[in-house]
Amino acid sequence: MLKPNRFNVKSHSRVVCPAVETFSLPNLLNNYGLNHLMKYTSIHTAQQKMQKSFFIFLGLLIWQIVAVLIVKNKFKLPSFSDVIMALMKVSISGALFTDIAISLIHFAIGIIAAVSIGIPIGIVMGWFKKMNGVMSPFIEILRPIPPLAWIPFAMSWFGLTHQAAGFVIFIGMIFPIIINTYTGFQNIPKVHVEAAMVLGCNKNKSLIYYVALPSAMPSIISGIRIAMGTGWMCLVAAEMFGVSSDGLGYELWQSFHLHRMDYVFMYMLLLGFIGFFIDAFFRRHVNKKFLRWQQGIIL
Repeated sequence: MLKPNRFNVKSHSRVVCPAVETFSLPNLLNNYGLNHLMKYTSIHTAQQKMQKSFFIFLGLLIWQIVAVLIVKNKFKLPSFSDVIMALMKVSISGALFTDIAISLIHFAIGIIAAVSIGIPIGIVMGWFKKMNGVMSPFIEILRPIPPLAWIPFAMSWFGLTHQAAGFVIFIGMIFPIIINTYTGFQNIPKVHVEAAMVLGCNKNKSLIYYVALPSAMPSIISGIRIAMGTGWMCLVAAEMFGVSSDGLGYELWQSFHLHRMDYVFMYMLLLGFIGFFIDAFFRRHVNKKFLRWQQGIIL
């Protein structure tokens, strides 16, 4: 006589949790109606946008009042209206768009080099123990060195060129990518590799491409995103301290020497907004392409 399994049902029967079946999407749509659900979602989204807009407006208003009525010193705190006027002047001259383009070129050089070199190094260290033992000491020695300490070598090797600024950004970005890639490969479930080997996937190349890389992809993507923030900060520092003769960081530093703090604040806000849009673009497109299987995990 066959013993019942742990759920006391036949092995091929379908077990349905009543709570899950009650709150499943088809039942929710049948109970409340698709139109009602869509209406609620649109209203909730509109309310969230209104709240964000209100708090942004409130913050700008407080900034204007504090700068004009309390501080009363444009060198210490320029007002919001002063910053807008500075933005309009620089935009009309056309110099702003040139500086933005140059800064984006510097950033592109750094991120392309960091991703192209950092991910393979992390894969080799995470998959092959011997290579990890050889390369890990060098990584751990170089990683604590601040990226700004490499500025003299960047200027010596590349001069005041785009490559010099890109090199400083590359130094700031490569180590988070290596560490996160290595961590992602170290955390691959052993059962996944064993199952692939049982199914005939025995070569390292096949195991890395079909098993390890997809499993480590969330960690790799997180490492790139962290590195982008670090690289954007290194961009500003590199341009400020003479690695480049153009760019947003360079113009920010020059404005400070001219005591034009409204321009300084304007460039600071531009750097923040551009960094925000870069991160939003990355999350929207890269995550959607490489982490599609994670969509809908968190409601």
